[in-house]
Amino acid sequence: MVFRSEEMCLAQLFLQSGSEYDCISELGELGLVEFRDLNPSVSSFQRRFVSEIKRCEEMERILGYLLREIHKARIAVPEEDESPLAPPPRQVLEIMEQLQRLEMELSEVAKNKEKLQRNLLELTEYTHMLKITQTFIHSRSRYEEFPTMETDSAGGCTGMQRLGAKLGFISGLIQRVKVEAFERMLWRVCKGYTILSYAEVDESLTDLDTGEIGKSVVFLISFWGDQIGQKVQKICDCYHCHLYPHPENDEERADVLDSLRTRIQDLNNVLHRTEDYLRQVLQKASESAFSWVVQVKKMKAIYHILNLCSFDVTNKCLIAEVWCPISDLAKLRGALEEGSRKGDATVPSFVNRIPCTDTPPTLLRSNKFTSGFQSIVEAYGVGDYREVSPAPYTIITFPFLFAVMFGDLGHGIVMSLFALWMVLTEKKQNKKRSNNEIWTTFFNGRYIILMMGLFSVYTGLIYNDCFSKSLNIFGSGWSIKAMFTNQQWTNKTLQNNALLTMDPNVSGVFNGPYPFGIDPIWNMAVNRLSFLNSYKMKMSVIVGVIHMSFGVVLSVFNHLHFKQKFNVYLLFLPELLFLLCLFGYLVFMIFYKWLAFSARESNRAPSILIHFINMFIMQGKDITPLYPGQTGLQIFLLLVAMLSVPVLLLGKPLYLYWLYRGGKGLRRRRGYERVRRASEDNSITPSYDDDEEEGFDEVSNREPLPKQFDFADVCLHQAIHTIEFCLGCISNTASYLRLWALSLAHAQLSEVLWAMVMRLGFKITTKVGVVFLVPVFGLFATLTVSILLVMEGLSAFLHALRLHWVEFQNKFYHGTGVKFVPFDFSLLPSVFEQEGLL
Repeated sequence: MVFRSEEMCLAQLFLQSGSEYDCISELGELGLVEFRDLNPSVSSFQRRFVSEIKRCEEMERILGYLLREIHKARIAVPEEDESPLAPPPRQVLEIMEQLQRLEMELSEVAKNKEKLQRNLLELTEYTHMLKITQTFIHSRSRYEEFPTMETDSAGGCTGMQRLGAKLGFISGLIQRVKVEAFERMLWRVCKGYTILSYAEVDESLTDLDTGEIGKSVVFLISFWGDQIGQKVQKICDCYHCHLYPHPENDEERADVLDSLRTRIQDLNNVLHRTEDYLRQVLQKASESAFSWVVQVKKMKAIYHILNLCSFDVTNKCLIAEVWCPISDLAKLRGALEEGSRKGDATVPSFVNRIPCTDTPPTLLRSNKFTSGFQSIVEAYGVGDYREVSPAPYTIITFPFLFAVMFGDLGHGIVMSLFALWMVLTEKKQNKKRSNNEIWTTFFNGRYIILMMGLFSVYTGLIYNDCFSKSLNIFGSGWSIKAMFTNQQWTNKTLQNNALLTMDPNVSGVFNGPYPFGIDPIWNMAVNRLSFLNSYKMKMSVIVGVIHMSFGVVLSVFNHLHFKQKFNVYLLFLPELLFLLCLFGYLVFMIFYKWLAFSARESNRAPSILIHFINMFIMQGKDITPLYPGQTGLQIFLLLVAMLSVPVLLLGKPLYLYWLYRGGKGLRRRRGYERVRRASEDNSITPSYDDDEEEGFDEVSNREPLPKQFDFADVCLHQAIHTIEFCLGCISNTASYLRLWALSLAHAQLSEVLWAMVMRLGFKITTKVGVVFLVPVFGLFATLTVSILLVMEGLSAFLHALRLHWVEFQNKFYHGTGVKFVPFDFSLLPSVFEQEGLL
């Protein structure tokens, strides 16, 4: 974690033909530079390496098909410990051929398997149809409702045969949900010249068309005449019935069933062999799948970067422009040398720094501990280039402000243990790559949660609060025995009074403050809430004023770094004086009252709020002063604060106006131009030394003339800043009272939960109470985690976030920069990981 962002430079890379691919590959492995697009006017389809990118996309398509088949077969894809390097261009065609050959083999085997499965399903349905329709034939006569079938002795034929009619059967399977509509349609169309019998298949079958598993029904339709048979056939086709031939007698049915059993057995054997072969192919492919995915991803990224480069006039050298940290220039040169060596280039690639007036991107290096806090800051906005970063201070102030609102020893320990478990198992959790967004959020912020838990343990000890109960570690500083010894209380006093007040003025009653935190005796006091409210409210104001003052002080480092010393006198000092003369004085009165008035004099202690209000309205002469000379000091501080406002409002505009109009020479205008540019945008500002008279003309010819000075615009901007700061000091100080409010709410919720749940379990003193205590404790633990840890923790987190963004960071942090995004293979997203295939 650094105090401000890394110093950046713009550089040109000259990549020799033949080694550019290897050079970009080396840079992608190291993640040192951010590339700029040198062909913004050229569409993506007109760039030089479009064909190579299309080839990579084709390989990605094949890999997607391969991974889906592997995932369908429930085969794990082993990941390598080290990421494979991008393959050289001569190996790209080999990988392409391997993938295409594998795709053809897999698709052919998959088609054969699908065909075999379909045949097996058809034979299985045919078997069920034959077994069930046999019961239809044997249950009763199928022909009693048809006209007589007696054979004429003379002609040897039936009456229906003489009319040209012939008895026919249609059998098959239909989905169960379609049976009622199917039967109704048959009756309406065929006018009763058909007989429908059906029965449900016991086992669930896979539908041949959709592949869904469901219940099916076997049906047998008896009809007379070809015309009726054609109608029945069309109805069956309309309802997507699976029709199978119906045997004419039992002998044929038995032969067909024996044949089906043999064919089903043979198909099962062939299908098992096909599945085993397919699994072997997929198992072998899964061993190389991860390497292929990474290599194709890297190849595609390299060609995308090469499309950002431009060729020189000879078309023998690629030119790229990159942003690079100055501290990494040596590594950049080493990567180019290594890439040139791998590419067997006759001329090595090299880097050349170039001057630039564009604002560089912002790079703040972080590790797994600081990255979470850096994310909190960047959620507000990426810092300007070389601007002071709030992240190092957020590591301490953010969990501390959270703990002030969440302070509870028990809750802090539970939160710390949960975060510690995530920290200790982070390697295992990283390998799992969970797709649960909520869990990923918690895991990425594990170090933030750990710090918040540890600070909550600290503030819990300060508040002496553990699941709403106090801990008497060092022994209370209050003694009830002294009240009886000094005859202040008697047994009659105890009997006649429900509430008693301990007098600290009585000798021996109060023996001094508790060594660490709040005295545990306050947990028994009726006026505990009033005491803690006063304490936490004053503490919130003190913490808030210190936090805001620290933010104002940090702005000095920005002014000095960007060579804006006039801002130190015209912005920083008036802001700091205004804040400290008003609210810093309020903090002073709080500490003075705590130190100046003892227990004996507590009844004469004045109200700080009344004194603070009287400071503004110039009244309060009749009220006892807090200290000698209070009125004169308050008038002086008020005058200083009021005089700071016009300085803050008019100082900077008048200074810029004088700087622009004070001299007619170009040297004065150049000085104004530097100040104006720096004041408008706190970015990198080139340092200028005082120009020598003899070299001034040469410099002035290289720089453009300054823009027209707009005094009204500068005044308006400064007026907005002044109003925002002055009113913000009041509102922001009041905003820190949320520390008191949320701390009070958390303590009261914890106390209510203990009283409403755990106390009920402790009230039962019989043997049954021990058994009853188990579910009571389970309910108490569930409510504690869900309400006090999760909901209250999220509330305190959001309020601490707001205090940092609005009250602290706006004093010095602009957050309008652009984040440095290096070309790094490890940061490239993977489509297959998002789909859960890897």
